[in-house]
Amino acid sequence: MHYLPTTLLRFFVLALISICLAAAAVAAPIIQPGKPGEDSREISAEDAIKLAAVRYSAADVQFMTDMIPHHQQALDMTVLVADRTARNGMIELARRIESSQKDEIAYMIEWLSARGEPVPDRDWRAHGHHHHHHGMEGMATEEQMEELEAASGDDFDTLFLELMIEHHRGALVMVEDLLDARGAAQDPEVFEFARDVKNDQDAEIDRMTVMLASYSPDPRTGLAAGFRDAGEAIHNMELLVSLPKPDGFFDPDNPAALPTSRLRELQAEDNGEEPEEDEARDRPSLLDFANTDMAFADDLLAVGNYHGFKLYNIAENRTPELVSGVVCPGGQGDVSIVGDLLIMSVEQFRGRTDCGLLGVAGKVSDDRFRGLRIFDISDPARPKQVGQVQTCRGSHTHTVVAGPGEDGKLIVYNSGTAPVREEEEMDGCIDEDPWRDDQTALFRIDVIEIPVDRPEDSRIVHSPAVFADPDTGILAGLWERGDHGPDTQTSAETNHCHDITVFPDKQIAAGACSGNGILFDISDPVNPERIHEVVDPSFAYWHSATFSNDGRKVIFTDEWGGGTRPRCRASDPLTWGANAIYEIVDNELVFRSYYKMPAPQTEQENCVAHNGSLLPVPGRDIMVQAWYQGGISVFDFTDASSPKEIAFFDRGPIDEEALVTGGYWSAYWYRGRVYGTEIVRGLDVLELLPSDYLSANELAAARLVDQGDAFNPQQQDQVSWPAEPVVARAWLDQLERGKRLDETELAAIRELLRTADHVLANGEPAGELPEQLRAWSARVAEQARDHEGQTRHRLAGLSGTLEGVAGRLN
Repeated sequence: MHYLPTTLLRFFVLALISICLAAAAVAAPIIQPGKPGEDSREISAEDAIKLAAVRYSAADVQFMTDMIPHHQQALDMTVLVADRTARNGMIELARRIESSQKDEIAYMIEWLSARGEPVPDRDWRAHGHHHHHHGMEGMATEEQMEELEAASGDDFDTLFLELMIEHHRGALVMVEDLLDARGAAQDPEVFEFARDVKNDQDAEIDRMTVMLASYSPDPRTGLAAGFRDAGEAIHNMELLVSLPKPDGFFDPDNPAALPTSRLRELQAEDNGEEPEEDEARDRPSLLDFANTDMAFADDLLAVGNYHGFKLYNIAENRTPELVSGVVCPGGQGDVSIVGDLLIMSVEQFRGRTDCGLLGVAGKVSDDRFRGLRIFDISDPARPKQVGQVQTCRGSHTHTVVAGPGEDGKLIVYNSGTAPVREEEEMDGCIDEDPWRDDQTALFRIDVIEIPVDRPEDSRIVHSPAVFADPDTGILAGLWERGDHGPDTQTSAETNHCHDITVFPDKQIAAGACSGNGILFDISDPVNPERIHEVVDPSFAYWHSATFSNDGRKVIFTDEWGGGTRPRCRASDPLTWGANAIYEIVDNELVFRSYYKMPAPQTEQENCVAHNGSLLPVPGRDIMVQAWYQGGISVFDFTDASSPKEIAFFDRGPIDEEALVTGGYWSAYWYRGRVYGTEIVRGLDVLELLPSDYLSANELAAARLVDQGDAFNPQQQDQVSWPAEPVVARAWLDQLERGKRLDETELAAIRELLRTADHVLANGEPAGELPEQLRAWSARVAEQARDHEGQTRHRLAGLSGTLEGVAGRLN
């Protein structure tokens, strides 16, 4: 018997198996199922392979189709550069953009053609483009392109950079939309291309932002960094004193509050070591020792702090002298003063009833305190905690609304913005969607009653649902969170107010309530009623409000980025993170304009609109305002449609590399000085100087205003000016500035006022002076009737003051 060799046998067996498998493969059908209920169909192996090869989606095609004309507009802009700029940096930028955009257009055309997809017309005008066209975000309008073509020199450079930054941002939105679309960018080639576009556009935006800032003539731009030695820029102001934080209110190992990653870098440099690369820096946060808001009472200044508060003696406008520092952590530390009581907001979960430093462990604890603390400061050297009001969401800010009346009680509005505490810890603290439980602690403010003589009996007397829909009663009746369309902000949900400013003389209040600005009727302080509300597509977070002295205007601020982010860069819109100025017309808020501190800031400077107060100049609406590391800005909004900056003070960033949460939390005018709380550095006192925009007489008139026994910025009273010759001169300066009185009239009235000063100072007989002043008063009043608006107001103000001075001389 003969046997096949083993190797040959194995070959035949394997061959036979292969033939059988191939036959089985041919015989087995390839099935493609249909929709539910539809029959499946049999397809060939070739079709199966084709189906697997289809890796692009309709969203991919749309992205390429829209991006081609989008890129072409950038090329159309770069063509204009060479003949309109004198800067080599601009020419290099244009060449770089031209090179990248041309390469990317060529790739996109090839990609579409290879897949049999139509290639769009490259001319962006052919696509019916307008500025808010969804799909081709950030593109300039035809009018903007015409304006760019007509510009030259510095004007061209600035406009080109502004438009190109917005254009690049639009491309980033398009990439983001692509990556968010289901099934899109599955093709590795498309994904890589989209990622490259994003990286290139991000880098170019950063470069253009630096260029745009460097072209600004504003002296605040490019200031040197430093904790105690930062560069400074000042205009029409004088820095009188700068006080560092006292011991116990800063970390001695890190007084500049630098992020830990930056501290490691500096330590490595000091040791001669190579700093380790940090892929992601620490996100800045409000530190335990951050200075916050202020309140004033006679010669006492209270400075809030996340660590407690400090009391300063500011008698006779001298350098503030520290009286005491009160350690009582819990953030945010906003303060108000009424008589001998100081009220402080506490929001954080670490707050303790005993002001302890150890915080509170666990979700539920009898030791936890969140709400309003009440201190007796009758002895400012030794304040004593005498009352507490626990609230469900703590207290971010509060507002003294009314009192003490005959019943000896204060009414205070409390605004909590933090999460609701556990109901087990405090009855009634229901953390539920209003659709599930209409007793939720959300969508409310707290009305708190404080008996002045028995602060230990303070309590919540009402928690009105001020955001409810008046027709349906649904608690969530206002802004639900979201954007307002292309190129708009994403506004926060309106389930709380951040700040409420009251104007008791008019029985109204303005609420800056996260997603809405609200006008309230507070004729019954315990039961505030909503009169009108507005939204703003440029607002991310409605933060605070300030009325004009006559209560006919209100400024709302937008805290875009929460106060910890750089939001005043050259590339940031001047309508985002800004003030919105409204007039109150027939009990409705009517938008007039935006105002934003105009100096470009760096990536290392948190900057956005924050707290401020009025400068009480007769006949004008002027505000002193803090902008974090954007400094202090003083601006005139007498013409609500055209606000103008008239003075400023600013420092460079705290650190040249790291973004530190710093700068001015608040800036307020009080008794002729501007006080500013620097979050990290301490307390500054400044003075406004006479200028072309603000005369010595106007400043002197402002210093005569009696601000009462206390000044709590969230409670505004209508001020008036005494019948003094200098007040009349302030009116005259305004009328002269507006060319409303001729030189003869101005000279005659000023001469009479000089005589009045002498008579009043020396007690001499007035003679015919009172009659002469009254004659001019009548003449000016007659002129007022022939005018409207501010001119009538100023003529009437002058007439009344002249009459008042005459009355004093009789």
